[in-house]
Amino acid sequence: MGSVIKKRKKKMNKHKHKKYGKKMRASKK
Repeated sequence: MGSVIKKRKKKMNKHKHKKYGKKMRASKK
């Protein structure tokens, strides 16, 4: 069970990073 939660967290983090990266680039411009 613990490994499943970690895997889900990793997937969520990846999505968050992608969204934040786009927002940060837009704000920098």
